[in-house]
Amino acid sequence: MSKPSPVGAVMIAAARAAGRSLARDFGEVENLQVSRKGPADFVSNADTRAEETIYTHLMKARPGYGFVMEERGTVEGTDKSNRFIVDPLDGTLNFLHGQPHYSVSIALERDGQMLTGVVFDVAKNEIFWAETGRGAWLEQRKLRVATRKKLSDSVVATGTPWHGKSEEAHTAFAREMLAMTPACAGIRRYGSAALDLAWVAAGRFDGFWERNLKSWDIAAGIVLVREAGGVVAEIDGGNVMTTGSILAGNEDIVPLVQEQLRHAGAFGRQAKIS
Repeated sequence: MSKPSPVGAVMIAAARAAGRSLARDFGEVENLQVSRKGPADFVSNADTRAEETIYTHLMKARPGYGFVMEERGTVEGTDKSNRFIVDPLDGTLNFLHGQPHYSVSIALERDGQMLTGVVFDVAKNEIFWAETGRGAWLEQRKLRVATRKKLSDSVVATGTPWHGKSEEAHTAFAREMLAMTPACAGIRRYGSAALDLAWVAAGRFDGFWERNLKSWDIAAGIVLVREAGGVVAEIDGGNVMTTGSILAGNEDIVPLVQEQLRHAGAFGRQAKIS
């Protein structure tokens, strides 16, 4: 059994406090004020309340740290080495439709490296946390990624391009689905990338891929997967925190998924030529 560091404990407490706020709002979801920043970028007062709760908790405990937050944006701190990366409500569309699959995600980045990650599944009351060198945990149970070696035995999660993305993005995703569906045991799309990555760390999913995510969607999950013995890669070999195109799983499954996705890309290039 392991205990989080002092800063990890503060992050867990902040996630729980935000979760209590979200749970109250979830019970009154039909009354929430909702706006849209983009074609499918919903923001409710639940998001902003949860983010303010997290910001208040973390600022009190670590007043010099910077922040990257989904709603508030970038907040520079006096401590240039440390910053929190926060998604107060990952799975907003699920939340607004009364579907109990959403999460709070908080990561600590130190000198450009992800150090600590916390993902709170509010509806199931499950806290996933990980710290570099301390392992990945579900409450006090140590996590390990699944050990399946064959893609045909594996359940893989993904996320679809949202409404408003280009036709090319949707077409490329359709090609990837055509390549992946016959290759694996099943594909799941649940709508919270932070939880998808936490579930990879917990061995509930064998793998996960999605393109064009934001840093706050994936930062905490990256720490969880790596500390659970898994592998995190950028789909096309770039910097995953820059592109947001992420692939995660164990060391056997990741290259197999990557190969299928490359086949899908090659098929698309051939189609354009013909």
